[in-house]
Amino acid sequence: MKTLFFTATGNNLYVAKRIGGDVISIPELVKNGTELIEDDAIGIVCPVYYGDVPRMVGEFLDKVELKTKYLFFVATYGFNSGAIFLNVTSRLKARGLKVDYMAKLMMVDNYLPGYDMAEEIEKEDSKQIEEYLNNIVMEIKQKNKNSVKSSFSERLLNPLEKMASKKAMSPEMAKSYIVNDECIKCGMCAKVCPANNISIADRVMFGSKCEVCYACVHNCPKNAIHLTNEKSATRYRNRNIELSEIVNANNQI
Repeated sequence: MKTLFFTATGNNLYVAKRIGGDVISIPELVKNGTELIEDDAIGIVCPVYYGDVPRMVGEFLDKVELKTKYLFFVATYGFNSGAIFLNVTSRLKARGLKVDYMAKLMMVDNYLPGYDMAEEIEKEDSKQIEEYLNNIVMEIKQKNKNSVKSSFSERLLNPLEKMASKKAMSPEMAKSYIVNDECIKCGMCAKVCPANNISIADRVMFGSKCEVCYACVHNCPKNAIHLTNEKSATRYRNRNIELSEIVNANNQI
């Protein structure tokens, strides 16, 4: 089994590790130009961005050839998963692929413009993450199959979410990040960026390929990177994941 993942704060890496098999970073596959993945079971684990997968994940799924007898998809989200199942099903159907099993898991919402991270972290234990994750892991190991349909409200809101995401998830967004005087130019932001969008010279410089995943913001050791519209300066990384693991997953340098 191969479990492919995209992570910024470690949530999806943790889920992928719990599912098991050969756990592989999607940014790493993109960097290596991987065109074919083959195994008896293949899974995709990623966060929900405005009811869809992250841009890099979508572009990867539109190109890669997946050969498997069992294809599963697990989405993590903080507040609203939107029409994620509808969008993923449609994307893969266009490639002639059918998802055998789909699941979603509510975790800590780390979307800084929308939520106060301190408050979200306090809610973590109340979300019963381990209980729901244990069930997902068991069902995948048993190669369970399901048929998940999006609700009417999800289908109705999907076009609106797509419109909103064009602005909120614009690759140009990183250019509006603020780097304060606490920055020591350690380069950690560049190492955790899955898009190779950050360079360090006399200052931290952002390009136009931002995935808007906020890996650089959350993982800065000095909390030196900020958004003009963030709800708080508190940052988050999954308690079960080390910073070095996110670097290993995302480093494009």
